[in-house]
Amino acid sequence: MPALFTGGRAIDLVLAFVVLEGMVLLAAWRFAGRGLRPREVVSALVPGACLMLALRAALAGQSGTVMTAWLLAALVSHLTDLALRWK
Repeated sequence: MPALFTGGRAIDLVLAFVVLEGMVLLAAWRFAGRGLRPREVVSALVPGACLMLALRAALAGQSGTVMTAWLLAALVSHLTDLALRWK
């Protein structure tokens, strides 16, 4: 079990579920016309995925620059999501 977390493999599994969730939500929109619009699905999932990628970089022992880049991407995508939702 510890090997699952050492290199970030657990994060890969979580990211796979995030991608699957996105695909299900996009399919619901496309085929049923219900749920979140594609832009809303992407803007909701991307910030969390970027945070998970930053965690994966830390667990895998990548450089601080890589982690910082993922954290910055999470911030930018989160602010973009807020701007799109702001009423």
